[in-house]
Amino acid sequence: MHAFVAPLALLIERWLGYSPRLVAAIGHPVMWFGALITYLETRLNTDKRSGEQRRLAGLVALTVLLLLVLVLSIAVQQGVRAIPGGFVVEILIATPFLAQKELRRAVQAVADALRTSLDAGREAVSHIVGRDPQALDEAGVSRAAIETLAESTCDGVVAPGFWLVLLGLPGIVLYKAINTADSMIGHLNERYRDYGWAAAKLDDIVNWLPARLTAVLITAACFVTDHASPGKAWATAQRDARKHASPNSGWPEAAFAGALGFRLGGPRSYAGEVVDLPSFGDGKSELVDSDILRALVLYRSTLNVLLGLSLVVALLVWAA
Repeated sequence: MHAFVAPLALLIERWLGYSPRLVAAIGHPVMWFGALITYLETRLNTDKRSGEQRRLAGLVALTVLLLLVLVLSIAVQQGVRAIPGGFVVEILIATPFLAQKELRRAVQAVADALRTSLDAGREAVSHIVGRDPQALDEAGVSRAAIETLAESTCDGVVAPGFWLVLLGLPGIVLYKAINTADSMIGHLNERYRDYGWAAAKLDDIVNWLPARLTAVLITAACFVTDHASPGKAWATAQRDARKHASPNSGWPEAAFAGALGFRLGGPRSYAGEVVDLPSFGDGKSELVDSDILRALVLYRSTLNVLLGLSLVVALLVWAA
């Protein structure tokens, strides 16, 4: 039955999500990772260290994080598998490392807010993007929500699901620890350029296959989604994905753009500074709240395809 942990975790998390009461009571695993990452960073990433010393310190911190996570996750997996019906516990432990329901809720909130007013839309989108919300018009808010949805389909759903299928509970927990480290310290500013180098590179490595798999899943989802083009999804992903500074983020974003006939990306404002970024797709760029809803329909179809694929893999493993 352990072969079915991944599809059942995907199904349960999509339905239930992670309870806000649990967050209030014990926090979230990502918060626990974040606390350790912050603790190590404040002690190891000091101004007195040279660039090379910071790189080494960041590598040491990442190693400590991953070794601790690996040992604990293996111990937990072996512990629950030693008890009758332990696979149910394993499923429940895996679900917090997925983000299907929360991602849908957060992006849906932007569409709902935009229908009220532009200011409400800006406020809603500020919770899911780092760009300046006041610099966004309605189209900018809509693009930001859809771009986040596309990229997070990989980081928050497909990639953790992929590693859960491949390596079980330790795989999904390790992935989430790496992804959290990258989001916290894998930046190119003065403070983190050297210290976060190892975290950023490792995140690129563990997302390489899942990012391309996400583009494939989005393309497949177009076959069961009205007004979505599988041909344009895949063609745009192949053509435009490499424009992105990240080796991975461009794949789901370009696939979404091509599938829905949108033009995503382009210049963005961060802390008052405009950053000129590439565009993905060659469709319309003046997007509105209904376009966010169209993207959510494609997102739901992509989750269905992912669930079906994980179930097929589970059946093959179970039958072997």
